[in-house]
Amino acid sequence: MNSLVVKLLVQRISLGLLLIFLVSILIFVGTQILPGDVAQSILGQTATPESLANLREELGLNVPAYQRYFSWLGGVLQGDLGTSLTNGRDIATSIGERLGNTLFLAAWAAVISVPLAITLGLISVLYRGRWPDKLISAVTLSAISIPEFMMSYILMYFVAVKLGWAPSVAMLNSSMGFWDKLHAITLPVAVLVFVVLAHMMRMTRAALLNVMQSAYIETAELKGIPRLQVIWRHAFPNSIAPIVNVVMLNLAYLVVGVVVVEVVFVYPGMGQYLVDHVAKRDVPVVQACGLIFAAVYILLNMFADIVSILANPRLRHPK
Repeated sequence: MNSLVVKLLVQRISLGLLLIFLVSILIFVGTQILPGDVAQSILGQTATPESLANLREELGLNVPAYQRYFSWLGGVLQGDLGTSLTNGRDIATSIGERLGNTLFLAAWAAVISVPLAITLGLISVLYRGRWPDKLISAVTLSAISIPEFMMSYILMYFVAVKLGWAPSVAMLNSSMGFWDKLHAITLPVAVLVFVVLAHMMRMTRAALLNVMQSAYIETAELKGIPRLQVIWRHAFPNSIAPIVNVVMLNLAYLVVGVVVVEVVFVYPGMGQYLVDHVAKRDVPVVQACGLIFAAVYILLNMFADIVSILANPRLRHPK
């Protein structure tokens, strides 16, 4: 690995960590400027001024904001996300189970959507301008144009209510077996696959078509190499960087953007957990969830940048 590649990797990693730090500031400031009083929302409108003052002091709300931020950030770096204001539970413990459920849902959506998107992209390029290409483009564009909540309710009505093939509510618990969990998340996984499939497929198609215009591809075709082999062995390896970028963006969405799907299907994940505590104005929980979502999104994009650098032959083998 040459010095240029190492320099670029260090820059990407440093930039990612800096972005997480800046986002943590934005999240903390955003939660602090929210209208209303946390103590008032906890004790209710009938609380006396003395009880409100005591609770503000107990919660540390009388301490300057910058001190509260650094205290919160120091706890986060040590794995301490604080305590929920509404139920007094440790946030890290509560989020651990919820995050596991969200990652379980996102992982199965990715396992289905990523290979399917790449396969459809390859088929679309192989039959460019013919009916398979047009059919794939039409179906995927139709799927991406339907909002998530509408797609969720359509599948819920036909698949769950009318046909009875899957449960309409994706509830999980620790006593369920592996296959029972898969059956429970059938509909939310289907919605997430529909949402991310079109974007990944079209970017795969565009990246391959861009490489197919290269001179070495034309040379391979003139040698009589079958078109599928040309696409798979020559075009696809040189299209990995943009394909990985779009795959990572959609994987980040599968973790960060599942709030609507989790709420519709009452799925016990991070999105549902965040929405529940936003309504209760539980600031520590909102801060912790926001920071985790942001970190996942930034880290996945940073990983895509690293793969793009390592997959670029001009960087790995400079003249």
